[in-house]
Amino acid sequence: MEKTGTVQAVERALTLLELLAGFPQGARLTLLAKRAGLAPSTAHRLLTTLERRGFAQFDPAGSRWRVGRRAFTVGVAFTRWQSFITAATPFLRRLRDLSHETANLGVLEDGEVITVAQVESREIIRAIASPGGRAPVMNSGMGKAIVATWPDEAIEAFIHRHGLHPVTRHSLTTLTEVMAEIALIRRRGYAFDDEEFIYGMRCAAAAVWDHSGQPVGAISVSALASRLPVAGMAEMGKAVRGVAGELSLTMGGKPPPIPA
Repeated sequence: MEKTGTVQAVERALTLLELLAGFPQGARLTLLAKRAGLAPSTAHRLLTTLERRGFAQFDPAGSRWRVGRRAFTVGVAFTRWQSFITAATPFLRRLRDLSHETANLGVLEDGEVITVAQVESREIIRAIASPGGRAPVMNSGMGKAIVATWPDEAIEAFIHRHGLHPVTRHSLTTLTEVMAEIALIRRRGYAFDDEEFIYGMRCAAAAVWDHSGQPVGAISVSALASRLPVAGMAEMGKAVRGVAGELSLTMGGKPPPIPA
C-alpha cells in the first residue's frame, strides 16, 4: 500500500505539473484540482511540495499557481540532449560510411555508459547495441574514452565507488590494469573495447568535448571481431578520433591535440 500510494502521489503531482504548463498566466487551486480530479486539499498539498522543490510557484497577489523555474531547468536539459543527438547524427552517419560498421553515441549515467543514438551498419550481420542499452564503463570503449579525460584521482574514486565488472576473460579486473589502459588512451586519443563486454565484438571510441571544455560523451564504431581484426584497430581508432574532433568543434568544444 505504501509503495502504491507513493507512485500515485508522483502521478498526481506530475498531472498537476502538466496542467500548470497549459496555463502560462497561472491557474487557481480550484480549477487545477477539478481538472486533475483531486480534492482541493490533496491538490494543495501536492502543489506545496512542488513549490518547495521549485517546480511550481504561487502568486499570492492573484492566488494563482504557475510552473516554477526548476521545471524550466529540466526542460532545458532535455533540449540540450536532443540538440546533442541532432548535432551528432550526421557525424555518426559519416563514421558509418567510412567504416561500413555501426556508429554509436554514448554518455555516462549512474556509473554506466548508455547508448543514446546509433546509425546502424548496412551489413546484414552487424553489431547493434540499441539506444538505451547500457554497459559497465570499464567494459566499454566509449566509457573508457570519457573517463580517460578525468584526473587520476577522479578515476580511482569512480572505480572504488562503482567497482569493476568483468564479464569476459578480456575485461579489466584491477585498478592497475585500468590505469595502464587509461595511459594508453591518453597517448593515442582513442579507446578500445577488445571483446571486453561481449565475445566476438570490438569497438573503437573517442571522447566528444563541449563548449565548456568538458567531455560531454563519446562516439564509437562497433563491429564483429572478424571484421575488425586487432591489426586494423589503430586505423579505426584514428578515424573515430578524427570524427569526434570535428563533432567537438561543431559543438564549440576544443578537442586535445592529436597525438603524434
